[in-house]
Amino acid sequence: MTYRFLRSSRTPAAFLAGLLVGVAAMAVSAQSSRLTGNHGINHVGIVVDRLPEAIATYGNAFGFGEAAVLRDEKGQPTLAFIQVSRNTFIELSPSSETRRAGLDHFGLHVEDVKATVAELRRRGVKVEDPRVGRTISFITSTTDPVGVRMEMSEIRDDSMLGKAIAGW
Repeated sequence: MTYRFLRSSRTPAAFLAGLLVGVAAMAVSAQSSRLTGNHGINHVGIVVDRLPEAIATYGNAFGFGEAAVLRDEKGQPTLAFIQVSRNTFIELSPSSETRRAGLDHFGLHVEDVKATVAELRRRGVKVEDPRVGRTISFITSTTDPVGVRMEMSEIRDDSMLGKAIAGW
């Protein structure tokens, strides 16, 4: 049995051209739905029962450095960012009656928080108004459908994390 389309020299070229156009179209459509200015996951927030011990453990056991530690008037840590790599951190905060120990949120590094908020709102996402966070990063938050909080941070050069990244 002979198939006529196999003998045509145009058919493989047309197939290849169609395949390339299809792949390009898929790549463009995939890119267009991606959040503009997203640089990836920057940190994971964990609530811990014993904050000073957790900070020491990440430093001593794993060799991760303290990028930023906020302290109260008594010198006790109230929030800590542990630097895992140049652009990746673990955020540690203390548990309380209203905040149980465990995974609290994850954070994305975005170029422009105001633009991210506007884009998310155009997509129908309920997102907080941007604000300056305790580490002097410009941040906002939203919650996914199952209740996981996602924080988006614009990490400026003068922020605590911006300085830690630059000093890496």
